[in-house]
Amino acid sequence: MKPIRTTAALTLTACLLSAYSVRADVRADEKSRVEFAGMLGRMVNLFGGRAAREGVVSTVAVKGQRKATLNDSTGQIIDLDEEKIYDLDLKKKSYKATTFAEVRRQVEEARRKAEEDARKEQPQEEKGKPAERDANQKEVEVDFDIKNTGSKKVINGFDTHEAVMTIAVREKGKTLEQSGGLVMTTDMWLAPKIAAMKEVVDFDVRYAQKLYGPMAGVSAEQMAAAMAVYPMMKDALARMRTEGAKLDGTPIQTTTTMEAVKSAEQLAQESKEDGRPAGGGISGRLGGMLAKKIGPKKDDAGKTRSTFMTMNTEVLKVATEVAPADVAVPAGFKENR
Repeated sequence: MKPIRTTAALTLTACLLSAYSVRADVRADEKSRVEFAGMLGRMVNLFGGRAAREGVVSTVAVKGQRKATLNDSTGQIIDLDEEKIYDLDLKKKSYKATTFAEVRRQVEEARRKAEEDARKEQPQEEKGKPAERDANQKEVEVDFDIKNTGSKKVINGFDTHEAVMTIAVREKGKTLEQSGGLVMTTDMWLAPKIAAMKEVVDFDVRYAQKLYGPMAGVSAEQMAAAMAVYPMMKDALARMRTEGAKLDGTPIQTTTTMEAVKSAEQLAQESKEDGRPAGGGISGRLGGMLAKKIGPKKDDAGKTRSTFMTMNTEVLKVATEVAPADVAVPAGFKENR
């Protein structure tokens, strides 16, 4: 299983804000954690160890077309000119280079495998039926709301105020309760705009667009499995980027929660068949078979919403001096082929 990179929350937060046209250097210390529910979460915790359970403190540096993210044991360097990603093992003093083309292929393979696994988990009586139209092809609508709560506090020396963004994705022409869907809630503590941090924002947006096209949001490399299971994430993230540009400030502390919402039909089916998921349509894919793949707890049966992913990120400090060595593969490291 490819490790979930700890910069996922940062990438998501970065896409909330528009980019500056003038390039500058920036170096920031951050703490981030991504938590998945159910089976996927247990696998991440098992293979990710303490870092996956408690979060990781990382140093992020941007200089020109390179970005480096380093923690105690691992690191990653992204070079937009070379179109390569360098994954570093700081303990073994080695690295592996992956091209953007290889990453795209891995993402596509992960998507296909997730879809195949989902089909295998369909109830036996439904496997022989003609294939229904893919739920991804249904038209969806996105509801958006953002509120400044008025709350203020000092975080890591930054004066911040709180804003809460809520995005709901549902089938067009139906309410969220009728069709089921996805709700993404982002609780942000914003400091007055920090110009230097915009360089991280700018780089992440350029990286996402160059690697995956117009769908800039959480890296598909990091979230391929979750997106395959919950395809509505793409629509939510796209709206998040568009509306988030209106926010006034730089996120210092952010918590994003993603919830799958079961439809009325799904809840009725669970009650009738003792928890067996309903098949077909958006409600079936989001609240039934696909929710089963994530592995909700047994006590989630009968509940309308189920949290499947939570992301936390926090900026600890910011500096504006970056040396070329800060974004380069360290001397003496050997390449793993």
